[in-house]
Amino acid sequence: MSHRVHLFSLRIAHALRDTLNEAPYGLATFTKDLMAGITVGVIAIPLAMALAIAIGVAPQYGLYTAIIAGFFIPLTGGSRYSVSGPTAAFVVILFPVVQQYGIAGLLVASILAGIILIMMALLRLGRYIEYIPEPVTLGFTGGIAVVIATLQVKDFFGLTITAMPENFTGKVVVLTQALPDFSPWPLIVGSATLAVMLLWPRLKTPIPAHLPAVIVGSLIAFTLNRQGLDVATIGSTFSFTLSDGTLGSGIPSVLPNFQWPWLRTQPNEAVLVFSWQLAQDLLSAAFAIAMLGAIESLLCAVVLDGMSGKKHSANSELLGQGIGNIITPFFGGITATAAIARSAVNFKTGAKTPIAAMVHAVVVFISLISLSSVLAYLPMSSMAALLIMVAWNMSEAPKALHLLAKAPRSEIFVFTACFSLTVLFDMVIAITTGIVLASLLFMKQIAEMTKVQDITEHNKLVNLKVPDGWRVFKITGPLFFAAADRVFGELAQLCTKEQGVVLYLDGVSILDSGGVAALHKFIDKCSKSGTRIYLADFQFQPLKTLAKSGFRPDGVVCETYSTLSAALNALPASSVK
Repeated sequence: MSHRVHLFSLRIAHALRDTLNEAPYGLATFTKDLMAGITVGVIAIPLAMALAIAIGVAPQYGLYTAIIAGFFIPLTGGSRYSVSGPTAAFVVILFPVVQQYGIAGLLVASILAGIILIMMALLRLGRYIEYIPEPVTLGFTGGIAVVIATLQVKDFFGLTITAMPENFTGKVVVLTQALPDFSPWPLIVGSATLAVMLLWPRLKTPIPAHLPAVIVGSLIAFTLNRQGLDVATIGSTFSFTLSDGTLGSGIPSVLPNFQWPWLRTQPNEAVLVFSWQLAQDLLSAAFAIAMLGAIESLLCAVVLDGMSGKKHSANSELLGQGIGNIITPFFGGITATAAIARSAVNFKTGAKTPIAAMVHAVVVFISLISLSSVLAYLPMSSMAALLIMVAWNMSEAPKALHLLAKAPRSEIFVFTACFSLTVLFDMVIAITTGIVLASLLFMKQIAEMTKVQDITEHNKLVNLKVPDGWRVFKITGPLFFAAADRVFGELAQLCTKEQGVVLYLDGVSILDSGGVAALHKFIDKCSKSGTRIYLADFQFQPLKTLAKSGFRPDGVVCETYSTLSAALNALPASSVK
């Protein structure tokens, strides 16, 4: 059980404590954490801004998230290499919340999600991440990727769209109608950014592709704007008002300030008014956020475990994610979870402890204060190109195509259902439906494995002459509710004209209450037809289940024996073959 302790443990700052207890934390270790944190911090800046824009809030809120959540989650969580912040997976859930309730509704939903995550940690639910099938995961991540890519079409092509419908089909219709009026200049910038991201990896340099891509896109946009050709940038798209009434464009170079989340607004947003409908909607959104946050963060931790050979504490990571998502909204940060790409870079660049992820937050903080005027030059089409690439990587298209080509039909059906429901409806419906479908199909497959075999003439198993009117059957497979009725129904038909039957149960590993009920029905039918039943060779779990259910053979219709040999020897007029 010791190798599974990480699935059940729960303590605050688990990862930080473990790493600091393993060895003294010296200058050499800190230097490695510092370099990894700086690298990831530089990577996180444009990603955090782009993801905030995709959700429908100003880019500085993405930076606030990377700063606050990016510091507190590794400080209190259970994964030593995870880097947390805004992630692409949340776009599908958060965008509709912002559209309907503004940033205040989003922040309140994030706090509620944080509370749910802490409750999940206290209930030790982290280990259940093991039970989400791959077709479900691939289905909803692929669906999310499609939705994210669709949302980027507007900025990538420089389309003028005042309002985007909530449903996917409505978005596609609006984008299709607006596409003929695209602007070539944002398209040039976005295409150049995308081209650099696709070609840069061939140089095999340690510098991540999206940094030179964004720089190239920004230089092209700056040149086009100097020529009077309009390319939207963060500076021209977003504005802010400081506490002293000063108006500004782009990103404010001020610290994220404390404010009650439900009072925070963006330009042209109304103050959040609490109502029963609001509570229902935000609780629903919070549940979806918490479920996706748990899945994303724990999957990230599992990936890092595979890379590093270490073990995370699943429940401690949920606790850290919950704490981070409760604190962050009070400083304007949006929903956060562990980001697989940033976390992988963190490990690959030499991180040793969670302090590296905390350094990443400090780097983003310093950049916000000192580089906000430079960040205002980032073009919106480059941000869109960046997210299109994020969506592609997130989709895991090669895995999905392999599943469609090689997997059983049941898994393809689950994948298709999850993918379609994520795109057309939402992720909670998709995951719930996917898990239910996968569970039902799995139970069907397991139930079909349970077989009944007539071994009356099987010399190796039955070494005695079975008297006329008696038959011996071997049951192999789990006798649970989905299989038991069928199995005992078959036996009832086979035993109608027999004096008695021996049921060899050594191959039955599982018996549940449905199986016990089906056994009782079978015994009742045999009693009416005058057929005797010998039950032989129970495994431990079925025997324990029968004992708990109060099952007692009457010794007339039904008898039990510890071994098949004992049951055969008890047959009337039995003899050696």
